Amino acid sequence: MRRRIVLIVLAAAAAPAAYLSTASGGGDRRTGDPGVTPTTILLGGTVPLSGPESAYAPVGRGAEAYFKYVNSRGGIHGRKIVYKLVDDAYDPGRTVQATRELVQQDKVFAIFNSVGTEHNLAVRPFLNQLRVPQLFVGSGAGAIARERGRYPWTMGYLPSFAGEGAVYGRYIVRSRPRARIAVLYEASDYGKELIGGLRKGLASRSRQIVATQTYDVTDVDVSSQIAKLRSSRADTLMILALPKQALQAFISTDKLGWRPQIFVTSVSIDPIVMAIARLNTGGRTTEGALGMAFLKDPTDARLASDKGVRLYKQIMRRFLPGGDPKAAAHFYGMAVAFTMVDALRRAGKDLTRQRLLRAATHLDERDNPFLRRGITVKTSPRDYYPLSQVQLLRYRKNAWRPFGRLVPVAP
Repeated sequence: MRRRIVLIVLAAAAAPAAYLSTASGGGDRRTGDPGVTPTTILLGGTVPLSGPESAYAPVGRGAEAYFKYVNSRGGIHGRKIVYKLVDDAYDPGRTVQATRELVQQDKVFAIFNSVGTEHNLAVRPFLNQLRVPQLFVGSGAGAIARERGRYPWTMGYLPSFAGEGAVYGRYIVRSRPRARIAVLYEASDYGKELIGGLRKGLASRSRQIVATQTYDVTDVDVSSQIAKLRSSRADTLMILALPKQALQAFISTDKLGWRPQIFVTSVSIDPIVMAIARLNTGGRTTEGALGMAFLKDPTDARLASDKGVRLYKQIMRRFLPGGDPKAAAHFYGMAVAFTMVDALRRAGKDLTRQRLLRAATHLDERDNPFLRRGITVKTSPRDYYPLSQVQLLRYRKNAWRPFGRLVPVAP
């Protein structure tokens, strides 16, 4: 599979010279960039609307709903956003094909909010060769920030994966210094960065990791991995997994009668995922679980009057009436769309890809209503991590409860 993806990427990067020479066609006559007209801005992105990780579909739908809200209020400098979502079923090969079509056939102005680390890395050379912005994508991979000099047109949105792992490690050192740690993680750059960060945060206590097991994103079950981790007699379980596998891990742990302290990675703390896990385990494995977040929780009754939560529910009712407001991935989609709108506005009326890139790399966003209080979006040409703070959470009485102060997430 990896070899096939590499070959596809190489083919994509070797775009025909004829295309390169005409890539400015189809745009606003003033700017020459594709995807911009006097009345519209065309954005594109890939999202798993089907397949094993379709739990992320609301990421795209939430962003789409927020753009419709912005359009209803006049758009951006008189232009309305058109957002074309393409289903890649969380398959990097399909991501490459879909992204090429978005750029070469649909002539989008920018790629926005595409989901997945390997997926975004697979299309990065192609997009950077053509200088197409690839912005605020669903990844916190170190390669995106570290290799910004080589690939300046690509920026993630999630906090550093390695930094997240380090936050868990430091917390364990402080609160569970004698912990025996078992780790389930994805066999990918995403999983490897998380466990690498965990080891860094544990520092000299990394030897307290007594067992590790990996899974592939195509695995339909992780019960055998959980059984092997249980046999290590660990009292702490790190679930560094995507939503489907995280849910399976909670259920498998319960079936084995294992009661470790569970940590679950931030990409899988969606209230719907936790609710399903709780209902299938009687709350035995979910109660007291630990995680982290940068978003507000729209399902938290204590935030019912919060400005961002009220706006979210208003947008869901009007622009996505068939969507489940309890699926917090919609909320994430709106948060990242807010930042994209901010960058587009800062880029100005004479919109070009170069101006958008400059705006995206000079953000100081303190008013994103979907982020937890005190968390900002800040970037610079040397800092490609828009989010660098998180809030630690504990799952109590069917909801995530914040505790402590905001925690910095250093890559």
